Amino acid sequence: MIEIEKSKQLNDLIFKYKSENKTIGFVPTMGALHKGHLSLISESKLKCDITVVSIFVNPTQFNDKSDLDKYPRTLENDLSLLNKLDCDIVFVPSTKEMYPKEDSREFDFGFLETVMEGANRPGHFNGVAQIVSKLFDIVMPDYAFFGKKDFQQVAVINSLVKINKYAIKIIACPIKREESGLAMSSRNERLNKTDRNKAAFINKTINKSVELSKNLSVSQVNEFVANEFDKTAKKLKYIKESMSLIKIKKLN
Repeated sequence: MIEIEKSKQLNDLIFKYKSENKTIGFVPTMGALHKGHLSLISESKLKCDITVVSIFVNPTQFNDKSDLDKYPRTLENDLSLLNKLDCDIVFVPSTKEMYPKEDSREFDFGFLETVMEGANRPGHFNGVAQIVSKLFDIVMPDYAFFGKKDFQQVAVINSLVKINKYAIKIIACPIKREESGLAMSSRNERLNKTDRNKAAFINKTINKSVELSKNLSVSQVNEFVANEFDKTAKKLKYIKESMSLIKIKKLN
């Protein structure tokens, strides 16, 4: 595995591989790798000649500095996992490397950035677009792999590809879950064992709400979910938008 910190060095190497007609697969991450990330890398290795993984905790997509400060960083373990998986290239740039100057670009993703995560984390998706576009320009992948766990992010990335006219195929891969049903996430490392087990109710509630949506109205399903959260958790966000999207998907 080749470990690279500088954009130009990686870009030059990619040009070399492309001159040899090799296909490039790319998995952008913020590190703290888990089996979900590894499944994306495995998919890339099956489909592409060269797989590039980036590890970079991107500051512009955090609207809460404490969240940025607390984000898990496990670079040594990440590199060990990538080596075992025979990753071809890992790109580990510094913040200065990716942002030599302030990035003032603003992207318009329409309604995608006004609901759910967009509404609750102002500027988040613009920051995602800033870093992903920078990485796409450096890596120039033929395929980029993202997890369906962040389905709103996948929609934003697909929109970014259209806006910037990238010749990149976005591959959305299945969610990987823990035995409890909790979706694997780097942020799970911040949960203690009790809270981690408790969080598993989210997946059970979502599955039940999808089943109920076959016969109940959106408002009725919203009420069911709200009641379930009242029993178990303190916060409930954007269930109305989520259930509306489920209904729309069914109609289409």
